[in-house]
Amino acid sequence: MAVKQLTPEGDFPTTSLIRRMGVLLYDWLLGIALIMCLTLFYQQGILRLVYGGEKLQALSESGALDRDPLLAIILLLGLFGYLAWMWTLKGQTLGMQAWRVRAQQTDGRSITWKQALLRFTVGFVALALAGLGFWWMLFDKQSRTWQDIASGTQLVTMPKELWR
Repeated sequence: MAVKQLTPEGDFPTTSLIRRMGVLLYDWLLGIALIMCLTLFYQQGILRLVYGGEKLQALSESGALDRDPLLAIILLLGLFGYLAWMWTLKGQTLGMQAWRVRAQQTDGRSITWKQALLRFTVGFVALALAGLGFWWMLFDKQSRTWQDIASGTQLVTMPKELWR
């Protein structure tokens, strides 16, 4: 997908930490729903075809399905796929749309898949370390989080009057 100029165009303010947390909560809930759907499809669709109903039931009861590395990979790829697709397509996930926030390059263009991968990976680490990567924006002169810095992107807040 080619990088394109996002609309509306303009010089918008950097998104505040509170607004970022709102987006994170909203997208976290959507992520939980995606994880549930992917897990259901994997365990009741793919594994049922592979093992059959009785064997799958026995595996489930024995706890053998509790630590499935293939499922973990599918879930990570699913979450990344959703986020990256939304960021590269129009710069916004559903949570970002609700909070009038957009991910973009510093010149207002859509982000690349490589930048999306960096945002996703570094954002995961930033959150896993007690949110330190997010709190970093309070001390950065440009109010950037670790994922902003690593990917060369920014989150901006769209004014209400330009929001459609």
